[in-house]
Amino acid sequence: MLFDYKAVSREGRMVSGRLDAINAVDLETRLKKMELDLISGKPLAYRRRLFVHKTPRRELINFCLHLDQLTRSGVAILDGLADLRDSIDNPRFREVIASMIERIEGGQTLSQALACHPDVFNAVFVNLIGAGESSGQLPEVLHSLSESLKWEDELASQTQKLLMYPAVVGGIVLSATFFLMAYMVPQLKMFVKNMGQALPLHTQLLFFISDLLRGYWYVFLILPVIAVIALRLLLRSNPLARRRFDAMKLGVPVVGPILKKIILSRFANTFAMLYAAGIPVIEAIRKTQDVVGNQVVHQALLRVEQAIRDGQNIAGAFHDVGLFPPLVVRMLRVGETTGGLDKALLNVSYFYNRDIKESVAKAQALIEPMLTVCMGALLGWIMLSVIGPIYDVVSTLKV
Repeated sequence: MLFDYKAVSREGRMVSGRLDAINAVDLETRLKKMELDLISGKPLAYRRRLFVHKTPRRELINFCLHLDQLTRSGVAILDGLADLRDSIDNPRFREVIASMIERIEGGQTLSQALACHPDVFNAVFVNLIGAGESSGQLPEVLHSLSESLKWEDELASQTQKLLMYPAVVGGIVLSATFFLMAYMVPQLKMFVKNMGQALPLHTQLLFFISDLLRGYWYVFLILPVIAVIALRLLLRSNPLARRRFDAMKLGVPVVGPILKKIILSRFANTFAMLYAAGIPVIEAIRKTQDVVGNQVVHQALLRVEQAIRDGQNIAGAFHDVGLFPPLVVRMLRVGETTGGLDKALLNVSYFYNRDIKESVAKAQALIEPMLTVCMGALLGWIMLSVIGPIYDVVSTLKV
């Protein structure tokens, strides 16, 4: 049961948050272990747990770096987690660490304690920690995880960089268009109609859209929100629709190829980490299927897994799927031949990471003039539709 609690620390500081506990007594016991004194605790209804706050990637990076440094120094896992718990500002993640400490004290391993929080630590994270515990290379695995999370954070930054400019400029264009249609065009409409001139088709279309926007502006605001919600529900409930939508994203000009490179880079990096940690190839491929975040690539990896199970070599299985570029297949073949599959995959990831940065820069250079042209065409249409009839009247008066 999830409790919403208020407590006080030894220093007298008020602390509030949420914590899993069997009952109020168990809640007080758990808070005591966190060196907190319970003031009040209220159980939350299950429906409120549907809104899960995702743990920031920065917190996971600090988690890995902290444990890496402490385990290399010979500090026990429990002591390291306790230090981490006391230094974390995020209340939700602090509760997760406290729960992990209790589970480890109860006899579980670190990977088992991590597995109890799938909304924070994904299957790849848990399996890598488990492999590190089994092989005695936990510090090395933690270091690899922290580097991988830093790389993912940079990758997310590159993606946001690609989408931010079009989103901002698109918002400005839409706002300007809304203002012109709702305020400026209606005033010019009365002036143009009073001239008694026959209006051209494009001017009539402009006035029609302006009237529609003024009369049903709330529809234009609500409809996109409804469309987004309906699309998300459809993608969650219909696997076929999700697969087609993911295929469509990969086919979008300019953005689609960059997205594919990001997915393949994430796959290569995750696969390399799993393989280097000693996880078998088939198991590593299965774990990467949920990391790629695209159903088209997910289905391709399922076919690769089945082909390897049937006895085909790794490079041949990836080649026959037809989705992976020659670079990936070639590096897999070299790595499979030399026994350095993890190094070959890291080279693929490095190549794509560099290529993604260059592609983002090129895409931004291409998107900027495209948006400028679109905005100029829109404003030109509005001005032509309004000024055109006025110019016709003035030309008639001169004659």
